[in-house]
Amino acid sequence: MKLSNATGKVTKVARRILKLKYCGAVIVAAGSASRMGGIDKVMANLGGEPMIVRTVRAFQNCDAIQEIVVVTRPDLMQSIMGLCRNFSKVTAIVAGGKDRPESVELGLNALSAKVKLAAIQDGARPLVTDAVIDRAVRAAHSYGAAAPAIPVKDTIKTVQGGVVINTPDRSTLQAVQTPQVFDFDILRGALKKARQEKTAITDDCSAVENMGFSVKIVEGDERNIKITTPMDLKIAQMLLEEMQ
Repeated sequence: MKLSNATGKVTKVARRILKLKYCGAVIVAAGSASRMGGIDKVMANLGGEPMIVRTVRAFQNCDAIQEIVVVTRPDLMQSIMGLCRNFSKVTAIVAGGKDRPESVELGLNALSAKVKLAAIQDGARPLVTDAVIDRAVRAAHSYGAAAPAIPVKDTIKTVQGGVVINTPDRSTLQAVQTPQVFDFDILRGALKKARQEKTAITDDCSAVENMGFSVKIVEGDERNIKITTPMDLKIAQMLLEEMQ
């Protein structure tokens, strides 16, 4: 931006831009893929390359991310190392734990001491965009905890014993995606507390919520689907073709 001073000379005024905190990503790809009908979704072919490669590349190419740790199954460690050898931000490949919360903790432990924000990403969300990652990181920088989400389209029912007991107001419901991004110390403390108290958590946000912290919701993307079944993989292939 240029401004004229009292002498009439044009001067440049540097705009101050908020520098983001150093953010490390933990990509969790350690699941058993029990609903994939025998397909190993981590290595499943998506657009001519393993799905995990597309997930890692999204974070490699995002300026808001400084380093990446991939958490995977022990039997895939060597394969993942080979696939990630050209991604400069990948600093570690580690074996996952007995469940997702433990796998996330192991990933956090592998991040460097420079990390102030931790972005937790499902390895099975290979179509995540740079815009979604950036929005979540920037919101976490300001609020300490953030996650992308999209409005729920279907009417949701609470069911017990095969009988509807409640119909939540759809206008208040959002489907949360990843990356879920947090202040590093807050997330690590929340996961430790959940483990010690044996609290069941469905995602990383729920662990932080259990500590009494609020999570800022940012705009997600309908294409940022989680591949859980063979049908999801087919849908992802169609979406990828549209995005290219």
